[in-house]
Amino acid sequence: METKMSHTWTGGHSTPVLCAGVSSESEHVVATGAEGGDLTLWTHDGSPVSQLHLSADDDDVTCVAFSPSTPCMLYASHGRTVSALDTRNLKTAVSELTDLGEEEINALSVSESGALLAAADDSGAVRVVDLQLEKVIRTLRKHDNICSSVTFRPHRPQSLVSAGLDMQVMLWSLPKVRPLWTYSLQDTQEEDACPQRAGQMFNPPLAHCVDVASCGNVFACAAEDGFVHLLRVSEDSRLRERGMFKAHSQGASQAHFISFLSHPYWLATGGNDGLVALWDLSEDALVANERKRKSRKKKPKARAKAVSEVQHQKQQMSGEEAEAGSASCSSETCGKTAPKQSFNHGEKVNWVCPAVLKGKPSLIVTDQSSSPSVYSLDEL
Repeated sequence: METKMSHTWTGGHSTPVLCAGVSSESEHVVATGAEGGDLTLWTHDGSPVSQLHLSADDDDVTCVAFSPSTPCMLYASHGRTVSALDTRNLKTAVSELTDLGEEEINALSVSESGALLAAADDSGAVRVVDLQLEKVIRTLRKHDNICSSVTFRPHRPQSLVSAGLDMQVMLWSLPKVRPLWTYSLQDTQEEDACPQRAGQMFNPPLAHCVDVASCGNVFACAAEDGFVHLLRVSEDSRLRERGMFKAHSQGASQAHFISFLSHPYWLATGGNDGLVALWDLSEDALVANERKRKSRKKKPKARAKAVSEVQHQKQQMSGEEAEAGSASCSSETCGKTAPKQSFNHGEKVNWVCPAVLKGKPSLIVTDQSSSPSVYSLDEL
């Protein structure tokens, strides 16, 4: 484990920072939300430029999410409300989506087009909002406990993934109100769990955070058992493979793919053990199968005339069937997957946010303190 130097941003908050997000616009802006309802915007060098108290009831700011299509638009959840903000003028909210959650909202996600917002709350529901109409168009109810995380899938504007403290990961297609499938993390844990050491505590795999790689077909879920659970779906959204690897000695609270490094299968995780870890999943068997599938789609020019379209489709189908039948659980487990970097942050991690700051790959980490920390990822 490394002792990695970080740069601490100060002066933006007086209470613990719960979440962070980064805008994709040219003058990247970083937003952080904290306990008590405070939101702060930062420059790339860690100077607070604007602050706003969002909640009259001092509800915690639990999540912030920028619009991918309109990078100045920022959405922040506090209590049962989501505030829509324009970072160019943060004096007041552009609009308030009040009573959006039945209970406290935990997570937000904005679709790539910027048209839809998904909000997950303590009741277990996910509500999907048409942002132009400012109207709830879908209410997705299937989680039996708190829905802790939700995210839209890249390249698939009608598809999103949710995870909750019922230990379930669900894949949704918005034309429907029922999930396409539901997967219990207990299934992986029971089949793949390592032998326990004497006196070792056994935590259930409550799902805290789910993220999707830029390919749209590989999911990573951080859970209370300290494992990161991996899932891979096919092009028709069927669950093909699942696996897990031990990431933290206590609950894993965060898992986020990093899209701007050498390949899209770098993953950053944070845990209640105060550790932050960086993982190269490109050689993981589950991810390797996804890369093989993508390469199979590109038919070699030399064979283009020799193989008819019908034959080609049959070959693809047989390959998918063999893959589904023989590799339903192919990922390495029980410590075989090792982090490329692991360092002791020293505090329970609330959020990790990959960001390119001043042209350099970085990781923003928030914890129980009032100051976000920034780590350089130059070595990766």
